[in-house]
Parts: sequence; C-alpha cells; structure tokens
Amino acid sequence: MNLLKKLGIAMMLLTMVFAFAGCGGSGGSSEGEGEEQAATEAAEKTEVKVFAAASMQSSLEELEKSFEAENPDVDILLNCDSSGTLKTQIEEGAPCDVFFSAAQKQMDELAEKGLVNEESRQNVLNNQLVVITQPDSETAVTGLENLKDAKSIALADGSVPVGKYTRQALIKIGTLEEVEDPATITTQQVSDALGGVEISEQGNVSKVLTAVEEGSCEVGTVYLSDTYGHEDSVKIIQEVPYDVTGDIIYPIAQINNPDASEAETAAAAKVLEFFTNDDAKALYDEHLFDTNVEK
Repeated sequence: MNLLKKLGIAMMLLTMVFAFAGCGGSGGSSEGEGEEQAATEAAEKTEVKVFAAASMQSSLEELEKSFEAENPDVDILLNCDSSGTLKTQIEEGAPCDVFFSAAQKQMDELAEKGLVNEESRQNVLNNQLVVITQPDSETAVTGLENLKDAKSIALADGSVPVGKYTRQALIKIGTLEEVEDPATITTQQVSDALGGVEISEQGNVSKVLTAVEEGSCEVGTVYLSDTYGHEDSVKIIQEVPYDVTGDIIYPIAQINNPDASEAETAAAAKVLEFFTNDDAKALYDEHLFDTNVEK
C-alpha cells in the first residue's frame, strides 16, 4: 500500500473517531439538559404539606394520586402519624398547610393558639372503634367487656385519638374510673384495671394494627376503617357502639402557615376542597368511614 493510500485511510479513521466523539458529547449534553429540565419542573411545582391521622393514610394516598394527575403543577407532601404527634409538630413550627385530624381535641387546641383557619374548618368523617384479633385466633375475648381475658393487648397511648376513645369506652362500661380527660389515663393504669394483663403501648393506630397482624399481641383496638384491605390478616371481634365511645369525628382545616407563599395557600385551599368533595367522600365510604356527618 503506497503512502498516499495509508494517509487517506488514517484521515478517514480520524474523521470517524471525531464523529463518534461528537455524538457522545451531544448525548451527554442532552441527558444533562434533561435532568436540569426535570429539576426545574420539580422546583416550579407548588408544594402543599398535608398532616393527616395515620388512619387516613390509604385513603389520602389514593386521593393524592388523583389530585396530582389533575393538577400536575401541585405536589402534595403527605405526613401521616397520630393526631397528637402531628399537633405537637405544628405547635413546634413544622410547616403544615392542611391538617386532617382523627379527633376534635387536637384541632381545638391548635385553634386556641390561632393556628387554624377557622373559615376552612369542617367535620368530614365519623369512625368506629373495633376490637380485633388474628383470623385464626382462639382468644377468649369477645369485646371490651372481657378484655382482661386477653394474653396481650396492643393499645395506643392516651395522646393518640384511638387510645383516648378506648379509654373513654372502658370508663363508660365501668372498667376504668371516670376522670376529666381519658387521655391522661396511663397504659399502666389500664393494665392494672384489667388485672395486670400485658399491654404493648403503640404510638399510632397503624402500629396497633401491625402488632395484631404480626401476632405480637393477641388483641388490639383500632378503627373500623383500619381493617379495610386487611380482611385476610385481622378479624373484628366487636364493633364498639357509638353510645360507648361517643362520635369519632374527623375535622379538616387549613393551617395558618406563615412560611407559605400565596400560591401555596391557594393550592392548599384547592387540596382541602378536593379532599372533601363528593368523589372523596365516596372513597371514604369505600374505606369504611362514615361520611354522614354534620358540619
């Protein structure tokens, strides 16, 4: 092969190398631009921080998806825990735009401190206390009346609404002595009143459900709505009547968030409206809540 041909081949190979290098550089740039665009779009979304009772989690996760599909410019940040824990977080300055509580007490206490937009507040749901066990359990417990016959009980602490309602019911049937605020009754006092039965104190209703599902506790008290989707793993022993617990009302309201922009405040109002519309109530009904509530 003569020198000219060799030089020609060499030049052609160099041209191909540069061409491929150019393609690779272009692709990397395109990928980087895509990541930058995605980050920009995420930054442009309006965030709405929703604090909600643990018993609301499965329902609100479904509504969150529906809302964001219809409103791609809004990002709902859902924080679910016991209403008592969430109330404390709000009082301590955690940024929150909407609060969906499992009891009036926590909402009332925030309202007294001027943290609630009273015009936005409304009662949305009622729930029912139930006693549960595992499906194949041979427990002797048939309800609250003979809860002392349990080998072990999962019980939320008094600051958690379901824990307070359980204590309230035990006062009503004469197991516990009457006090001004049932939430102040300690788990140890409940155990003593039940003859020293072992009680595993839980921080929210979802943890009570898990303790029974996993078999670490023989029985527990949760809400009827908590058993939705768990029919194969828990069995309801008793649906506790409302005349024993009182109504278990869930209020929702916007929180006066000083750090929220006008866009965030407007989006929060839109989220609240979505969470209380007829479609949302149909979903709550499906999840075993009672939506026939006076506002």
